Amino acid sequence: MLLEFIICFIAGTGAGLGTGFAGMSAAAVISPMLITFLGMSAYEAVGIALASDVLASAASAYTYGKNKNIDIKNGLIMMITVLIFTFAGSFLASMVPNTTMGSFSVVMTFLLGIKFIVRPVMTTKESMQSKTKEKQMVQSVVCGTVIGLICGFIGAGGGMMMLLILTSVLGYELKTAVGTSVFIMAFTALTGSVSHFAIDGMPDISVLIFCVLSTLLWARIASKFANKASPTTLNRATGIVLAVLGLVIIAVRFIK
Repeated sequence: MLLEFIICFIAGTGAGLGTGFAGMSAAAVISPMLITFLGMSAYEAVGIALASDVLASAASAYTYGKNKNIDIKNGLIMMITVLIFTFAGSFLASMVPNTTMGSFSVVMTFLLGIKFIVRPVMTTKESMQSKTKEKQMVQSVVCGTVIGLICGFIGAGGGMMMLLILTSVLGYELKTAVGTSVFIMAFTALTGSVSHFAIDGMPDISVLIFCVLSTLLWARIASKFANKASPTTLNRATGIVLAVLGLVIIAVRFIK
């Protein structure tokens, strides 16, 4: 029980910081930790990670929303598109041998962290709003399609893909990008966790509770800090968190 608590607390800390700062999926951190150190099956570990993601993302989304850092309208459009094309990507993946499952997400987490440190996102809300509503809607559908196909095919990287596309392609200001990402992730994680539990039954309850509470705690702390931080500070903090998490996950996979 003590080992479970320690592993879950460490995993939840990393997942919560990643969620609150960068809209990162908890599955990228929690799953490899539970599989490597607690010997869980991959399916059960992902289910627990997704369940942890639900409350953490929802709490983070609430904090970002309270500070007016969420684009709900375009976020809903992107979320629906992501969900639809994730199923399409999953179907394509079932027909193609795929040995890169998860590796994409790990490498991307580290590289995206370096990107935020070296080339911070300094877009303002004013420049975001210069685009027409029609253009924003079309871009949301196109980007949601790309994210959904990649997530469904590769099986990971949803939060990272959203953050990258929202900041680099759609030109979102960083806080709004993260807020919109966690808003979307709360719904996608809920869908994924319910599906996992419906198919495989309830997971280890103590591990589930430890992971959910730890992830929620640190996601709240990170999101509150992020919404008060200056753009420069937030870029650096986000970059450091992502780079460190990427290295830790790589190390955990190497141990495995």
